[in-house]
Amino acid sequence: MKLSAELSAFCDRIGYRFQRPELLVRALTHGSISSITRPDNQRLEFLGDRVLGLVMAEALLDADVEATEGVLAPRYNALVRKETCADVARDIELGAVLKLGKSEMVSGGRRKEALLGDGMEALIAAVYRDGGFSSARELILRLWGKRIHEVDADARDPKTALQEFVQARGEATPIYEIIKREGPDHAPEFTIAVTLASGERAEAKAGAKRQAEQAAAKALLERLDT
Repeated sequence: MKLSAELSAFCDRIGYRFQRPELLVRALTHGSISSITRPDNQRLEFLGDRVLGLVMAEALLDADVEATEGVLAPRYNALVRKETCADVARDIELGAVLKLGKSEMVSGGRRKEALLGDGMEALIAAVYRDGGFSSARELILRLWGKRIHEVDADARDPKTALQEFVQARGEATPIYEIIKREGPDHAPEFTIAVTLASGERAEAKAGAKRQAEQAAAKALLERLDT
């Protein structure tokens, strides 16, 4: 199988050449365009998530030989979560080569965080199946780059940090609610508010509910810190 010029250029961007190009094509194929003869990338995504986890766990141990498990765990979560995978995917312009059905293309699928994150994990698995663990490890370490060494010492996501903050105060779990939903279906924008039992409250806006919740939690934490 010969790769198109577009996919060949993509291989140049990631610094890896496939011996079995069909693995790359499968890694980039979303369920919206899959068929019996064109399988989607979900099985590769499942595998890639595990390969990424092992590489990151090892890299973090090597990066800080004195860090405890309690310190390493949030760093690990920050590096393997879907948002980070999507950020890496944007760096290599993975969205431009995703194979999507018409409905996903119309709804902005090439920019969707979930699709980018899934595609990144599938790509990792494709490299693993094609060139083995050492090739996948090399790819991950190269693409994640300085993120591994610059991940915050306290890398908990804002929602987790806020939850632990209120638990330490003996309060109930924070309540998140959608205040407003704006924009077209293919590019919605959510305004989310988070409220504590003590009455403190903050709002944030983002293109996905999860992102808006995280932003609201971060805003409230910053307010509480001051």
